[in-house]
Amino acid sequence: MEFLKTEINNYLKIIKNTKSQTTYKTYKTVLSNAINYIEIDNNHLSISGYRLKIASQNRKTIAKKVSILRSFFKYLENKGYNFRIIGDDQISVPKTLPKPISITNIKEALKISNLMEYTAIITIFGLGLRISEARDINLVNIKKDWISVTGKGNKTRDIPLEKHIKDTIDKYREIYSPKKYLFEKNGVKMSDAQLRYIIEKPFKKIGIKITPHQLRHSFATEMLNNGARINDVSELLGHEFISTTQIYTKLNSSTKLKNYLKAHPLCSQ
Repeated sequence: MEFLKTEINNYLKIIKNTKSQTTYKTYKTVLSNAINYIEIDNNHLSISGYRLKIASQNRKTIAKKVSILRSFFKYLENKGYNFRIIGDDQISVPKTLPKPISITNIKEALKISNLMEYTAIITIFGLGLRISEARDINLVNIKKDWISVTGKGNKTRDIPLEKHIKDTIDKYREIYSPKKYLFEKNGVKMSDAQLRYIIEKPFKKIGIKITPHQLRHSFATEMLNNGARINDVSELLGHEFISTTQIYTKLNSSTKLKNYLKAHPLCSQ
């Protein structure tokens, strides 16, 4: 088992250099725990004991942990190890539709926002960013018509800056004078929690509980509803697979069905 610990450490070094800090911590926790239950017999490598250990957890959590192990086993295979894996059966997890915020509610929150709140909301919603991506926006990456954003796996993508968003950011910079990052507090880059509080505050004032990620959902949904190509939306969101973006087309179909049933003459009786 000593070789397995060594290979896990080697694998985690790769994850640390290619994934986000949060992803790295998740991988480290799962692999460090799983190694205590992995059994090796000749060319068989079994995680059945680990699967039994986590059996009481919800399906999404189990699926995520097994996926991490499967990724590690793929790494071992690429290094020349020839194990037959036992117990890594795929977990079927039903995909839940994202919950976007209505444009009406977003506009209502923006109306009562101060400049910092307004800029944070318009940046997340207007660019379709993850909160970590907004948190890490470096001023040098804000150009005249584009902004460079670093997403999952340290992958950088360029997103067009719509004029209203650009004007809002320019005004914000003029008033708050951030030094290095767009969102700073006392000269230091804001944390996710600080930025989340700023974004959620005006929505609470209008009686709505939201998460910043719902603003990203709203961006994707509105883009697709207004005729944007799914490939373009996928690229703007920084999705690795277009299948991830396709969930928003399912949402669109669900909304259409809901509106259809609401308007149908037989359904109103």
